[in-house]
Amino acid sequence: MLAGKKILLAVSGSIAAYKAALIVRLLIKEQAEVRVIMTESAKSFVTPITLSTLSNQPVYSSFYKNNSEEWHNHVALGLWADVLIIAPASANTLSKMAQGLCDNFLLSVYLSARCPVYFAPAMDLDMLAHAATQKNIDLLVSRGNHLIGSDVGELASGLNGKGRMAAPESIVNVLITHFKTGVFHNKKVLITSGPTYEALDAVRFIGNHSSGKMGYALATLFAEQGAQVVFVSGPVKNYPEHEHIEVVKVTSADEMLMVCKSQYVDIDFAVFAAAVADYKPSKVFDKKHKKNGASINLTLIENPDIAQELGKMKTKKQIHVGFALETHNEEAFAKEKIKRKNFDLIVLNSLQDQGAGFGQNTNKITVYDRFEKQFPFELKHKKEVAQDILKLMASYA
Repeated sequence: MLAGKKILLAVSGSIAAYKAALIVRLLIKEQAEVRVIMTESAKSFVTPITLSTLSNQPVYSSFYKNNSEEWHNHVALGLWADVLIIAPASANTLSKMAQGLCDNFLLSVYLSARCPVYFAPAMDLDMLAHAATQKNIDLLVSRGNHLIGSDVGELASGLNGKGRMAAPESIVNVLITHFKTGVFHNKKVLITSGPTYEALDAVRFIGNHSSGKMGYALATLFAEQGAQVVFVSGPVKNYPEHEHIEVVKVTSADEMLMVCKSQYVDIDFAVFAAAVADYKPSKVFDKKHKKNGASINLTLIENPDIAQELGKMKTKKQIHVGFALETHNEEAFAKEKIKRKNFDLIVLNSLQDQGAGFGQNTNKITVYDRFEKQFPFELKHKKEVAQDILKLMASYA
């Protein structure tokens, strides 16, 4: 269940830090990608080389590499992770997390992370029971962090009570359950994808170069996270295949709108990734129109705006994500579309960016939310772009 999942394990200074080695080993056994952060005090209980060997990755503990001017990018590390788990979470680290303090690398990554955060406290029973610690835990949970409760048993002090870090096997099981029952599990997702073809006659049409690759990547990722996906696509070469994906093939914008409206009632998330033709011919020839040496004058009329039409139907419980492919004034156009189409997020990509646009396997995006907050991303494979989009959607759900 954890195959390919990106797990960031943060280890703080507690005697239970030695158990981090078993956590890493179990995660690797589940085929997860694991990276480890340690505080300096954690090194007193388990060595970085142990965790580095088990994870097959360097261990991060400071901002700089080998006392040089090269630095570890805490923001990039926070963005990389599908989930951040702090185990053990000492009383000191919990206090700093709750107050937003940032005096070490672990805390800087925590404050930068956009993924779900789990924390597993480990300390003596009186420290855990103290009102200050309990208030910090309650505050962290109220902010959306996930508590993995401490176990009862013999403690390092020789006392017996609650304060032991949850067993490594239990922690890994929590993560497995998380990915089984994440934000999108059993949710219904509507995705529009590909181009639309607007008929001129029996064989010719007005269309565009959309390959549907971005929609394909999104649908697959949603399905892998347990969502029930309705994939409404214009004509493309490849359609996603998954037991949780229902593919509905359409040709024109009118057909796409009709299907979307019929499916919309039970939708939790709607992603408008299709490149819908803005215009269609006002008249369609029944038969193939033959050349006769004369020019043809075409009158084009506007197609329905599918995202805007469904935006009028949107409730507070539904999340809408739009796409904007622009050639100029990109940011202004994207922000205008957020308001006009009632989006929660809009994914902007520009044809001016090399490697982005129709038919590419890669994309470079900037996401804006309804409050005009901006999230820029580097050029990535479209599967990775889909992961970035789902992470943002999960944070707004």
